[in-house]
Amino acid sequence: MTEIGPAFGASPPDTAPHDPLIELLRRSARGDEAAFAQLYDATASRLHGLVLRVLRDPAQADEVTQEAFLEIWRSAARFDPARGRALSWLMTIGHRKAVDRVRAAEAASQREHTYQHRNAEVEHDTTADTVHDDLEARRVRAALDDLTPIQRQAIELAYFGGYTHTEVAALLDLPVGTAKTRIRDGLIRLRDTMGVGQ
Repeated sequence: MTEIGPAFGASPPDTAPHDPLIELLRRSARGDEAAFAQLYDATASRLHGLVLRVLRDPAQADEVTQEAFLEIWRSAARFDPARGRALSWLMTIGHRKAVDRVRAAEAASQREHTYQHRNAEVEHDTTADTVHDDLEARRVRAALDDLTPIQRQAIELAYFGGYTHTEVAALLDLPVGTAKTRIRDGLIRLRDTMGVGQ
């Protein structure tokens, strides 16, 4: 393991040639896996700590730390020691990855909330239906009262009792044709009284 020394303590000049992380990044940029392993060993705990402070979830912090190191491996050639310290560059990548994860989680949560809000079942107002049905029943009863007794009996048996025309005729002691006529005439009168179809 490479000795890091002052890179973690007092700040040496930005381009300090003795900063071992700079050399490890340069070697990693050339595909040196051993150098990258040393870089990882030297900085993983600090980077993971930063990511954990942002995410507050150890499992996600582990995952995001690995993503950060993957990006570091792929982009090591882009590190420019003239623009800042190696450790700062690494920590910036880790921080950015952690913030991206937080934003992605917030966006997913917002999408889920929006989806649930849009697809929530609206509670059905049964009170309005009950009132409507009651009023409709009153209208039907009032309209039935306007029928002749034989028309009312025929319609009640056929539509409320569930009897066939033949059974209605037998129950009312009428010919089937007469029973049908009474039912038809009663329905026409009901329609006119209730204003259906007008």
